[in-house]
Amino acid sequence: MPQTDTLTLQHTVWELDQTYVMPTYRRMPTLFVRGSGARLYDEQGNAYLDFLAGIAVCALGHCHPRMVRRLQQQAETLIHVSGLLLTEPVARLAQKLCTISGMERAFFCNSGAEACETAIKIIRKHANAVKQTPDYEILVLEGSFHGRTMGAVSATAQPKYQEPFKPLLPGFRVVPRNDIEALEAAFSERTAGILLEPIQGESGIHPLGEEYLRTARALCDRYNALMAVDEVQSGVGRTGKWFAYQHTDVLPDLVAVAKGLGGGIPIGACLARGHAATLLQPGEHGSTFGGNPLATATALEVLQTIEDEDLLTHAARIGDSLRTQLAHLQSDGAPIAEIRGKGLMLGVQLTQPIARTVAQKAFEKRLIINAVGDWVLRLVPPLIITEADVQEFVQILHSVFKEVSV
Repeated sequence: MPQTDTLTLQHTVWELDQTYVMPTYRRMPTLFVRGSGARLYDEQGNAYLDFLAGIAVCALGHCHPRMVRRLQQQAETLIHVSGLLLTEPVARLAQKLCTISGMERAFFCNSGAEACETAIKIIRKHANAVKQTPDYEILVLEGSFHGRTMGAVSATAQPKYQEPFKPLLPGFRVVPRNDIEALEAAFSERTAGILLEPIQGESGIHPLGEEYLRTARALCDRYNALMAVDEVQSGVGRTGKWFAYQHTDVLPDLVAVAKGLGGGIPIGACLARGHAATLLQPGEHGSTFGGNPLATATALEVLQTIEDEDLLTHAARIGDSLRTQLAHLQSDGAPIAEIRGKGLMLGVQLTQPIARTVAQKAFEKRLIINAVGDWVLRLVPPLIITEADVQEFVQILHSVFKEVSV
């Protein structure tokens, strides 16, 4: 296609987007038309190194051949039947997820927010069954993010996400992250459960300490409360384990998972064990599209590919390399204050409020990264990135830092 034609197409799509799509994202005007591996391609054929991966979604990169083949095969046989009918992919995926997580049962939905909503509902039903007080609470952590539905946003302890939508759903109590003394003080007989991210994503990549997680588990046991972990962003191999809580000896009661699970196909799941696994009964919860054969078959292929290609080990190794090279930039004078996270879920805290400018300049150099506010860069590339990709990323970031730092 001639360049004038592609520019016309980009302009047309941009105008349509700006006219007809609700403005909930500050979208880049570049038109992307295909992806392969760790790269996206615009309408002019330019390649962009993708260190955002659809916000930690494209675990296998873009259009992984195994995922594409399985998606095509399933689309040719059975796409949707509703949860009232039995299909093989949903049962196989539930078995696989329970095996790798240590859970016992799965509920399937379409997103991370829905998975967290399911966990909230299970905690509330648990409280109604076992708590003697009507004013029970679910504890959540400062800086948390659990989604944008009303229940999930009410559990999200970040005012910028909550203020436009008040009044919020009551029953949540915010406690400081990584403050064990405050956590112990917050628990009581009123506590129905706690919902937390082992590594907070949307607030700038903040890992919770092992002792904090162990204390939360012990307090839940003491007060007959449920422990729910939101692994929507940190799960499915991103940290070098299937789930971030597996870096500790802590086993939660509930696990919310989505994003990387479908590799780009919408799917979420709430996993549960013990008492929490059998609380929801027929008619009490559901999802029209949740657990459809197309999504579950594709997700099963994503998990199997991660296993077959040993991407857990790869994510840990490449993540260590990425962290080391970022530390080298820091020691050479780059405006980096701190590097946080595990595996391929890293946050780069800057010494200057230039994160948005850095992300924009990187994009102009055909590197896709994400700024979380003014101070933090979020790096969540596909699990399949190579050492060469890391070298290219570091070179571009280094050049950007030289241009924008004061």
